Amino acid sequence: MTAVDPVTLEVLRNACVAVAEEMNATLVRTSYSPNIKDRKDCSCALFDVVDDGDGPAAEMISQAENIPVHLGAMPYSVAAAIEAFPPEELHAGDAILLNDPFHGGAHLPDMTLVTPVFVDGELVAVAANRAHHADVGGGRAGSVAADSTEIYQEGLRVPPVKLYEGGDPVEDVFDLLLTNVRTPDERRGDFRAQRAANQTAVRRIRDIVSRHGLETVRAATDEIKEYGERRMRAEIDALPDGTVTFEDCLDDDGQGTENVRIAVAVTVDGDELVVDFEGTSEQVRGAVNAPLAVTASATYYAVRCVTDPDVPPNAGTYRPVEIRAPAGTVVNATPPAAVVGGNLEVSQRVTDALLGAFGEEAPERSVAAAQGTMNSVTFGGTDRDGETFAFYETIGGGYGGRASGDGMDGVHAHMSNTLNTPAEVLETTYPVRVRAYAFREDSGGDGEFRGGLGLRRDIEALVDDVAFSLLADRRRHSPYGLAGGGDGAPGEDYLQKASGETERILAKSTHDLDAGDVVSVRTPGGGGYGDPADRDPEAVARDYRLGVVSAETVRTAYGLDPAEFDAAGSE
Repeated sequence: MTAVDPVTLEVLRNACVAVAEEMNATLVRTSYSPNIKDRKDCSCALFDVVDDGDGPAAEMISQAENIPVHLGAMPYSVAAAIEAFPPEELHAGDAILLNDPFHGGAHLPDMTLVTPVFVDGELVAVAANRAHHADVGGGRAGSVAADSTEIYQEGLRVPPVKLYEGGDPVEDVFDLLLTNVRTPDERRGDFRAQRAANQTAVRRIRDIVSRHGLETVRAATDEIKEYGERRMRAEIDALPDGTVTFEDCLDDDGQGTENVRIAVAVTVDGDELVVDFEGTSEQVRGAVNAPLAVTASATYYAVRCVTDPDVPPNAGTYRPVEIRAPAGTVVNATPPAAVVGGNLEVSQRVTDALLGAFGEEAPERSVAAAQGTMNSVTFGGTDRDGETFAFYETIGGGYGGRASGDGMDGVHAHMSNTLNTPAEVLETTYPVRVRAYAFREDSGGDGEFRGGLGLRRDIEALVDDVAFSLLADRRRHSPYGLAGGGDGAPGEDYLQKASGETERILAKSTHDLDAGDVVSVRTPGGGGYGDPADRDPEAVARDYRLGVVSAETVRTAYGLDPAEFDAAGSE
């Protein structure tokens, strides 16, 4: 094998990262839907092609740091694509599309496009991106329905198929896809954006090979993975040997099953880590089951959080981590389970359980629970011009406190990592109006370092017959505090009818809205870290003056007199 000097290796490692980042910039810039263009609900990664004697395989060498729930699962999608279309069946200009959760995907709205990269007729790399499409058919507009009980209700299920062949669109496949969605023009535009992102990688990889030579590039990608493995093994080896366990749960599955348990045992043995989900609840009737790829994503993310986030994420980085997830459970569901909420909610609770386990052993490395939900909302119907619309977004909440500081307020934490949809974009694109968007006072857990605040987002329908779906969690079970910190406040959700009536609605529910009806989603806060008695009084005073905490919380949680803050503020 060609030896690569350290300078060239670092140049090529950063070049591969830059390719993935440029792919993502292209995807965001050229997409049609606000969910991708504004919320950036998409991810990109680059793979090399290896053959270890069992046939060709693609291994991740770099990624754009985007959506954790996408990135850990994307290798499963690429593997499924290569299995369906081995190298001898691929040509320059091909692109393979898939979303099947039981064949490499996560949930149906996440469409993955996989493109082989050829140089002088030889397959040298694979570019892949995943984007959340705002509608892929199914029983509810937006394809994130809280009431689905089997995958057939959740949208169009796509096994690996060629969407482009030799550079040309496969029109039969496009016709099949676009006939089964509510917003075909937007979907076609987003598919084209995904192809443009991968074609960016094709050009950049060819430039890199032309500059450095194929033999050097291949040697470098092998070493990049070896480097990631060495770094991760060193981090794991620094953890104390032994097994620590933790349990957390989802409130319910939306179909009558409550307290859906996520159990985890983390075993450190030298430089290897085993994550075992034995004892987790069996898969449920509701839509909160997760395929193995989603559970793997959450596991890899949590391990990186408590080791060293600067370890470059690639196939080698995850070699020391073994995942044991019993088939038929909510962390490794089997067909025909409904899975749309597994990607959204189980992924968050797996993260919470793992960070809780690490927090038991080494709280200074971990973080209190964040909001623990993605608060997914969908609106769909027909606008005033007679055009069909489908809107999807997730809503941020509180991040957990940690040994180094307070939790962040109103962010998309952990497995989400998207942005919000700006009110201006929402109101100009869809027949809705944002009536309120604010932080929730007292929603962050008390502690030496408080938890972040949850959000309140009120959205009004401006036309009749709008289908609304909410898929959220942490409405009964609060985000936990760590090292003596208090729990974050659970979320709440309300429907305010145009007639003036207000009712609290379930976190997993669907509703038909008329013009003037307002949905109010109030998201959880993050857990606090450390004993509240150790919090700096000046920080408490600041929070009180900013409306982060109430006078009652100042008195009961921190043992201080808010009147002193009022007096000091008036001087």
